[in-house]
Amino acid sequence: MTLPRRSFGLGLLLAATASRSAWAAWDDPVLTDIEGLEDILPAVDSYIYGYPLVTMEMTRRVMTNVAAPEGTHAPMGQFIRMREYPNASYRDVTAPNADTLYTTAFIDVGQEPWVLSIPDMQGRYFMFPMLDSWTNVFQVPGTRTTGTGAQAYAITGPGWSGTLPPGVVEYKSPTAIVWILGRIYCTGTPEDYAAVHALQDACQLVPLSAYGKPYTPPRGKVDPAIDMKTAVREQVNHLDAVAYFTMLAQLLKDNPPPAADTPMLVTLAKIGIVPGKDFDPSRFNVDFARRVPQLGFDRIMLHYRFSDGDIQSVNGWSYTTKTGLYGTGYLQRALVTVIGLGANRPQDAVYPFSKKDVNGEAYSGGKKYVVHFPKGEAPPAKGFWSITMYDEKYFFVANPLNRYSISTRQNPVFNADGSLDLYIQHTSPGAGKEANWLPAPEGKFILMMRLYWPDPTAPTILDGSWTPPAVTLQS
Repeated sequence: MTLPRRSFGLGLLLAATASRSAWAAWDDPVLTDIEGLEDILPAVDSYIYGYPLVTMEMTRRVMTNVAAPEGTHAPMGQFIRMREYPNASYRDVTAPNADTLYTTAFIDVGQEPWVLSIPDMQGRYFMFPMLDSWTNVFQVPGTRTTGTGAQAYAITGPGWSGTLPPGVVEYKSPTAIVWILGRIYCTGTPEDYAAVHALQDACQLVPLSAYGKPYTPPRGKVDPAIDMKTAVREQVNHLDAVAYFTMLAQLLKDNPPPAADTPMLVTLAKIGIVPGKDFDPSRFNVDFARRVPQLGFDRIMLHYRFSDGDIQSVNGWSYTTKTGLYGTGYLQRALVTVIGLGANRPQDAVYPFSKKDVNGEAYSGGKKYVVHFPKGEAPPAKGFWSITMYDEKYFFVANPLNRYSISTRQNPVFNADGSLDLYIQHTSPGAGKEANWLPAPEGKFILMMRLYWPDPTAPTILDGSWTPPAVTLQS
């Protein structure tokens, strides 16, 4: 039996939804006769495999395409110091954080190491995770791991060897490009903003050759061809397969796959990708140039439903403790890239998210919801916790309070019995309840809970002994 090519997408999705092990369904004798299947499967697998690497590169290009630090952008090797929480116009990263002030930078350690110096944080919660180009968090200095005292790190490239200055600890990156994604907790008051700004200014980043010397970073080079307006995810998803695989092959030259990915190299070679070489489009069926990205992205999103245990679902919330380090979990890595690029290791943060209420109905701003925490059962986190509001594309929602998340930072009012109710709706619940109000859009929305430094003692979300409470419709 041979299906016409226009039916292939439907057949693919039917196959993918046939069981929890979605790809296994493609071994069905009927499906193996689909025209072009032997060509498109390696391409889709390769698309999924490369999605984090391509997305990280596109993110780097957009965020560093300026001559000097400016708002949410800064040249390579220079810090972006976010002075206030992002607002609803922020589109550089999906599912942004509204609880900490970012101090971030992209660096290239391919030629020489870079030295990161962190001041004494005076007991304040912070973390400076370092991501390689595949989105793995290879090191994470911070309150949980290294304490809050002054500290300095030399971030070195894969092939570097040499001597470091006294007191500087080496962190070796698996790839040349590194994203330092620092977060410092801030209450958001004018006084605390000023205190955190001083800490941000004391964070220093210099090439090893300039360490301990006066250093003025060079001006960045601006590429006018880079789209600075369209969200990065949309830019990635709009690439056809030839453009996508051409970029992937180029990126593999400076970011070679780890040894564990050796079996994947066979799949890449089938479509003309060999690490260290340019993409050979003659090995790829260009008839699928538009189809592969669509199918690849759909398969990534299907992983939310067919995750083989990677995603836990309870009380209408879904979450994973498989973030930050992915091994050969390519679908999981790609899914996290889509919904939360820059995610931490679970020991540092877990992000339950919810698209539907306890009755299985999609959230709508036209309804009124409540999250109830019994006394003593607030999210167990040694850092802090929050609930953030996003629209259906994982971006902030404009609202009259300019409030994008709610936590103890807003000083919510507890009930007389010690319990806590948080109100989630589009219209105000009334002046007396606005301290407990998380404003929603008029249409669909998504909730994300953040537990920074989840308490490892029971009950804990890390082993499932604590779970988020259901979001219920108000009567």
